[in-house]
Amino acid sequence: MEMSFVKALVPGLLLTLVVATIIGSNGSAGGFLNIHHQAISGNQFYWSWPLFVGSTGLTWGLFWMME
Repeated sequence: MEMSFVKALVPGLLLTLVVATIIGSNGSAGGFLNIHHQAISGNQFYWSWPLFVGSTGLTWGLFWMME
């Protein structure tokens, strides 16, 4: 079960970055998703912790069911 969680982190991260970029670049905060502009070491991107938790949970469930 732990391995399925570790495998789910990468797709959860990618899904979060794609969805947050699409919604954030249109100027929306996404309501409950709370999408905000983030900058780390000069790299700028849009991020949402609720979206990351939800997408990681979704992919974790999918990987867990495939085991």
